Amino acid sequence: MAEDCSSSEETNTPTTSISQDTFTTETTTITTSAFNIPPETPSSSSSFSTHLAIQSLSSILTTVSPSLLSQDQDPAFYLLHNPDISSQVSSLLRLPDSGAGDNNLCRWFYDTFQSSEPQLQLVVLRFLPIIAGLYLSRVALKKPLAGFEAVLLAIYAHETTSRAGQAMTVNVPDLSHPSIYHESKNPAKDNNAADLNLAVISPSLEPHGTVRSTRRARIVGVALELYYSKMSLMPVGSKIDFCEFCKVWSGQDGDEYKDGELQDDQENVEFQDDQGNVGKESVIKEGRIALPWELLQPILRILGHCLLGPNKDKELIGSASAACRSLYSRSLHDINTQAILATRSLLRLSKMALDPKNNVDHTEIPMTDVISL
Repeated sequence: MAEDCSSSEETNTPTTSISQDTFTTETTTITTSAFNIPPETPSSSSSFSTHLAIQSLSSILTTVSPSLLSQDQDPAFYLLHNPDISSQVSSLLRLPDSGAGDNNLCRWFYDTFQSSEPQLQLVVLRFLPIIAGLYLSRVALKKPLAGFEAVLLAIYAHETTSRAGQAMTVNVPDLSHPSIYHESKNPAKDNNAADLNLAVISPSLEPHGTVRSTRRARIVGVALELYYSKMSLMPVGSKIDFCEFCKVWSGQDGDEYKDGELQDDQENVEFQDDQGNVGKESVIKEGRIALPWELLQPILRILGHCLLGPNKDKELIGSASAACRSLYSRSLHDINTQAILATRSLLRLSKMALDPKNNVDHTEIPMTDVISL
């Protein structure tokens, strides 16, 4: 009943099966013979799907190198890492009307992800931070967002099918039982193995064909969980885009964390009334969104990878640290104890990781002529 009542709050309710009428703009038809694409065979079906995706994208972007379809390189890898294509796609996504249902780029994302080709799905996930960032920031503006919602629903449906109704869990070790890493002060009374202490990271998923206000955070959160699972394959630029949107979502600049002071999420601007009296006017920062735990948890996991992952890119670490400070300030403002603990822990871990004193490989045997007894 609650979901039925909330349907009136929605601006768009697209279904997972997008009909041709949803995307009504005209596209340029490009024949496969113009690109010398070989005939499709069972062994080359994946390559053929990639070529079709590229020729479709070439009708949307301004410039696409014809060498993409050469046989001596991986076109999907090129799409994922080429900075020129990434820049063009990012610019198109950031246009004011980019999330509409008749947007060609959104249609390309939807069809490409539905192709079930893992390499092409990575290309779609590479731009998920921008899609999710713009979508969540524009919801309150009542703009048409059926294109973005179709892409997010396609990713959510993919995860619903792949998880097969099972929740994502992790086994939390029971420290009361000894292990190869520690001894227990109170040994177990029996020799049976310790019972599994399962913690649910992500509950089981239910299929949804529309995006309602009560489901929005969950659907976007599941998409971000899939993005997190593929982060080791994502280029640095995609991760930096995500960190930038985290600062926008928080509505805080995070500078007050450095000084140990708190401030409201509204900036004070001076104004003068008709009598010439100077007062204060509150201006809400644009882009701030609600951050329930089902959305905040995958956000923090992604930021943790950016901070502590194997890629020690300075720009990425700086953006992730700024995003953590903004989210920490937001959690303090909201008095969200769970978020405060998580964000502050990330900040402390990042400082420890960046400290040169802690950059020691304890598994490496030191080479020295001195024998210590």
